[in-house]
Amino acid sequence: MKIPKVTKRYCPFCKEHKEVTVSQSKQMGRNKNHPLSRGSQTRMRIRGLNRGFGNQGKYSRKAISAFKMTGKKTSKKTDLRYKCKTCKKSVPQKKGFRTKKVEMV
Repeated sequence: MKIPKVTKRYCPFCKEHKEVTVSQSKQMGRNKNHPLSRGSQTRMRIRGLNRGFGNQGKYSRKAISAFKMTGKKTSKKTDLRYKCKTCKKSVPQKKGFRTKKVEMV
């Protein structure tokens, strides 16, 4: 998908429509996640929710193949950043859309 490098968007810092430059953010893998963020495995272990007792609800449901929405996704969602030319502040994209390739034109 081709996206223009410069577009006009609303800047919440300037509080008016200005020209912004579009850039793509780098996708972070699972190893880049913070180990002490809420719900991470290390914190779950500290809280005692991930210790060796019980099945943690794994075997009380059907096999994953029987779930409705299974299967590998073929594309990742876009993560675009819009940087204002006047105040030099950037705003992330509200909602990403799935594309295989993003090209700045």
